Amino acid sequence: MSKETREYAKQLVSQMTLEEKMSQMVYQSPAIERLGIPAYNWWNEALHGVARAGVATVFPQAIGLAATFDKGLLQEIGDVVSTEGRAKFNEFSRKGDRGIYKGLTFWAPNVNIFRDPRWGRGHETYGEDPYLTSRLGESFVKGLQGDGSYLKTAACAKHFAVHSGPEKERHHFDAKATKKDMWETYLPAFQACVEAGVESVMGAYNRTNGEPCCANTYLMEEVLRGKWHFEGHYVSDCWAIKDFHENHKVTRNAEES
Repeated sequence: MSKETREYAKQLVSQMTLEEKMSQMVYQSPAIERLGIPAYNWWNEALHGVARAGVATVFPQAIGLAATFDKGLLQEIGDVVSTEGRAKFNEFSRKGDRGIYKGLTFWAPNVNIFRDPRWGRGHETYGEDPYLTSRLGESFVKGLQGDGSYLKTAACAKHFAVHSGPEKERHHFDAKATKKDMWETYLPAFQACVEAGVESVMGAYNRTNGEPCCANTYLMEEVLRGKWHFEGHYVSDCWAIKDFHENHKVTRNAEES
């Protein structure tokens, strides 16, 4: 992000009321007409092609792309996906359509480590190996975001972190991992994506070592912001904040969550 863009964003936020700021923290953000801010829907998908917004090129699912062991190919695919995504965004915006699956913020890639066949979303990942996942993840991020003076689209590394167990338990589970396993297995791919400039990181539904991943002091503050100097935005998985009080029982109600 350029210095001018950063200052303009700060200027806009400084003029918002508390209610207006809150309105921008949900995936379906309404317009703030008095500041010239259009409505925006943050939810879009691009694991192996632009999803759910009309005709698009469909590439093999991520686990199939990983089988190529070709990071250059992954970057090319990311570039094609972002070209189609931006073309769709431009055309939908021209028609005043700013609904779901029409934006430039893609919730991809999924760089979780897939070692448990009971996990129903393993096909979204690049497999079991942290090194391969790191190299392919960073390449896909570079392809999606481009190398120009502005983001072509915004990639999102998910689900941070240690999210790769039985799908049925994801809203309740506490993933206990040693520091050694965290840094050798579950964190390298996220670090690679951050170093590649990924614009956002999505927290997982589960807890990791006792704390929900979408409010995890160690993961979010010490590692992501502290050690890696991540400056993008952190987003919760869909309705993960609700899990704080309904499933993890670390808060009493929605307001506290």
